[in-house]
Amino acid sequence: MDISTSSGQRPRVLIHDPTLRDGHHAVGHQLDTDQLRAYAEAADAARIPVVEVGHGNGLGASSLQIGQAKLPDASMLKTVREALTHSRMGVFMAPGWGTADDLRAAVAHGADVVRIAAHCTEAGVTERHLGVARDLGAEAQGVLLMSHMAVPGQLAEQCAALAQFGAQAVGIMDSAGHYLPTDVAERVHAIASAVDVPVIFHGHNNLSLAVANSLAAIEAGASIIDATARGFGAGAGNTQLEVLVAVLQRRGFDTGIGLREVLHAADVAEARLMKAQPVIDSVSLVSGLAGVFSGFRQPVLATALCEGVDPLDLFLALGERQVVAGQEDLIADVARQLKDAS
Repeated sequence: MDISTSSGQRPRVLIHDPTLRDGHHAVGHQLDTDQLRAYAEAADAARIPVVEVGHGNGLGASSLQIGQAKLPDASMLKTVREALTHSRMGVFMAPGWGTADDLRAAVAHGADVVRIAAHCTEAGVTERHLGVARDLGAEAQGVLLMSHMAVPGQLAEQCAALAQFGAQAVGIMDSAGHYLPTDVAERVHAIASAVDVPVIFHGHNNLSLAVANSLAAIEAGASIIDATARGFGAGAGNTQLEVLVAVLQRRGFDTGIGLREVLHAADVAEARLMKAQPVIDSVSLVSGLAGVFSGFRQPVLATALCEGVDPLDLFLALGERQVVAGQEDLIADVARQLKDAS
């Protein structure tokens, strides 16, 4: 689908950068103040439109069950807000982990963009919190997690509900890195046809298709694309920011981001945030094929080692059970079942 405007000019693609949120999954949510500040300053210098920060699972999610962050939400937000002079600051929240009070605190600390997330068939849980975000004066967005678990028509209905609840942009997350470009195109086209607000796509790279999937999303009508520096994120990582900016520049899209500056930001991320750049290893590949949340990588590896089972078998078994984020307790249960059956 060609999304050229009538004047022949490609519309602007807005890049949303969750390096300091999704990237937290890759390091056990242990980024410190200096790391947050260093990347935020580099991202701001690159004129990245939105820099998202927080625990990997969002506001209020720091816990023993899914990982305790090194810093409280308030410290992360304060640090990044002080570093941004051009970019807007974004936060992410899933009802059940975060609360309305968390939203109020985040906006008080300078959050400009608030994303409320729900499982792909449960948009109804976002209504109250989208309303709170709008009342606070923040830009309210709604996103659907694990979206490969729903067909295009379902996702379109759910996104239409998000827009009805007040979301000013709506979209889908490929939380497991499971999509092929045709999957993305079908879903984004259905959503774009059902709503009158911008459409969001957030990709993961388990099948080495995150950039291709992001392009497919744009061609199908998405105008807000998520990407992280060096792909820093859960599992095999996210759509790689600097690669996406370069590819979009070659394709003639306007992102407003300086290529040289975003390359520098990626260098800062590699040097300051991560022990190693995300790679597509056997575990990440099978996780994507199985359709399992990318954030399960570290707990699956730890549990498989403890129980003496193959992590590939564990991922496949979790995929058969269609587990989602928040069900981390099931990892050990399934691992023990595999061990007993062997």
